[in-house]
Amino acid sequence: MATIPITSRGAEKLKAELQKLKTVERPAVIAAIAEARSHGDLSENAEYDAAKDRQGFIEGRIAEVESKLSGSLIIDPSTLDAHGKVVFGSTVELEDEATGNRVKYQIVGEDEADLKLGLINIGSPIARALIGRMQGDTAEVQARRIKVFLEQTSPLIAFYQKRKQLLEVDGEQSIQLVTEALRAG
Repeated sequence: MATIPITSRGAEKLKAELQKLKTVERPAVIAAIAEARSHGDLSENAEYDAAKDRQGFIEGRIAEVESKLSGSLIIDPSTLDAHGKVVFGSTVELEDEATGNRVKYQIVGEDEADLKLGLINIGSPIARALIGRMQGDTAEVQARRIKVFLEQTSPLIAFYQKRKQLLEVDGEQSIQLVTEALRAG
């Protein structure tokens, strides 16, 4: 098994999830199975089947989290001295040379990534392009696919990397424009 880097914050989050699964979720599902068994015939007992399915999920997640924790290398970003290079745990501010837009990201482990919080996975194309770079360096990221994120409160934004176009429109019109751009590409 390969060693997986994770920040100390991410490890604590996984440990807390494991603790909750073992001390809260597991006993609750055991009680639900016992309750369902008390209703008699198990062959047609939907509550029993649902509780057994839930138990399978919980036990699988416990095994997954334990495996991740045992195969992880916990790194505290505050203790790293990378001599100005971008490394795992680094917080970087990026500027789009074409638009001047700035965004700040921290490079974290797979389970910690949350783009809305500015946390990007070490295995992502952006993070891979940044690792080893110095302040002021230029990095180019090429994506082969387009990812479209929809939110109820914001307009649809689709970044078409191949042509470096930014489409920002609302509703049905945006879906039509994105579809047309994809066909043209």
